[in-house]
Amino acid sequence: MPRTLRVGWMGLTVTAMFALGMAPAFARAQSPAAGTAAPQTPAAAAPAAAAAPTAVSTFPFTSGKAADGATKSAVCSSCHGPNGNSVNPDWPRLAGQSAVYIAEQLRLFRSGVRNNPIMKPLAATLSDQDISDLAVYYEAQTPTGLEADPSYWQAGEALYLSGDRTHEVPACVACHGPVGRGNLAAGYPALRAQQSVYVVKQLNDYASGARYTGPNPAQASRNGVMMLTIAKQLTSEQIRDVASYVQGMR
Repeated sequence: MPRTLRVGWMGLTVTAMFALGMAPAFARAQSPAAGTAAPQTPAAAAPAAAAAPTAVSTFPFTSGKAADGATKSAVCSSCHGPNGNSVNPDWPRLAGQSAVYIAEQLRLFRSGVRNNPIMKPLAATLSDQDISDLAVYYEAQTPTGLEADPSYWQAGEALYLSGDRTHEVPACVACHGPVGRGNLAAGYPALRAQQSVYVVKQLNDYASGARYTGPNPAQASRNGVMMLTIAKQLTSEQIRDVASYVQGMR
């Protein structure tokens, strides 16, 4: 199975700049801008204290317990497999996935912004603590290897590592990393060993706008604008190729 860390410096520099252009929005969402807060009186400090639980639930490592998540994951395993290694190509592998990303997506399912007929009712029963526990549990699991389609992975590797300047597609490596582990701080998901059928569907849903619902679906996820834009630039062959490549990543 292909393993590579080859990244052209020029391609990586360009695509990393593209990715970092999205970073300020994430940073603002995580913490207030330094030096902009006015001194607070005790009365003014109360609303900030009341907002603290939201900040905790946004970052699952603050309160999440992997041991509790292991117990709570029993119902999840019927679709996502033991330890998050799904054997059904229609359902994503959660093993090794970013806890920040899992927590975000579970909240979107819970609110109905991601309107999946299976996930929506299940997520509706989850508390913020449940979500944090499940997120840190699945991130701690190890994804087991899958094989890439030998007909497509090489073209997928080229797109993943170098992008496609003709179609203004940045290299996937800039956000998802050289071996597909993602980027925790920016909330970019891990892709290694993900089911290719699932990846194809998600890229097509991004391209069509079906991934998220509501009045402003592009803003639903912290990285939604980026992915909606990129997915629309991809050909169906490129989607197939890169999905096959990430399925075989270790």
